[in-house]
Amino acid sequence: MYKFSPLPFLVAATLALAACSPQDTATSAVAAKPAQPFEAVAAQGKGFTAGSMMSANAVYVLFDPQCPHCGHLWQASLPLQSKVKFVWIPVAIMNAKSAPQGAALLAAADPVNAMTEHEQSILAGTGGSSASANIPDELAQSIKANTALFNSLGVESVPYVLAKNLRTGQLVSRNGAMDTAALAEFIGLPTP
Repeated sequence: MYKFSPLPFLVAATLALAACSPQDTATSAVAAKPAQPFEAVAAQGKGFTAGSMMSANAVYVLFDPQCPHCGHLWQASLPLQSKVKFVWIPVAIMNAKSAPQGAALLAAADPVNAMTEHEQSILAGTGGSSASANIPDELAQSIKANTALFNSLGVESVPYVLAKNLRTGQLVSRNGAMDTAALAEFIGLPTP
């Protein structure tokens, strides 16, 4: 006799709550997956750097500016930014505000400060920073290319993190937010 266990459903629900998925399935068409996702993101992703600019190792984060889980990951990364270089790559998978806000972050004179203010607004439930719907062509193309890259990876939710673990040298990737300790462990830093 089969005994029902709610555990698989609880695990799935928990994982679903740790990341944001596109609302419009038409925007999530998947192209051919790159053989080397880390290298593809490093070479093709257009983002901004936060943290240790001199670090030889980068942690790449594909995020949607409208995703609250991305805001939680941003907050978790702040204590680690003195030790590692994060490259935040905006994509537009959630709604009409995603692309303009991503473009505004890319164009900001101080993208780290702009991202901090934006994510505080997202986490407070006030929608994030204001951004013009009239995006310069170059920035619109960057967001579009980032989104196509995201889709080509076969990823279904943001934030999506790619890194080389600093302890093992192994390539690692993960969907969803993490707290600071989990993020440090994931990328191979000593736990703060």
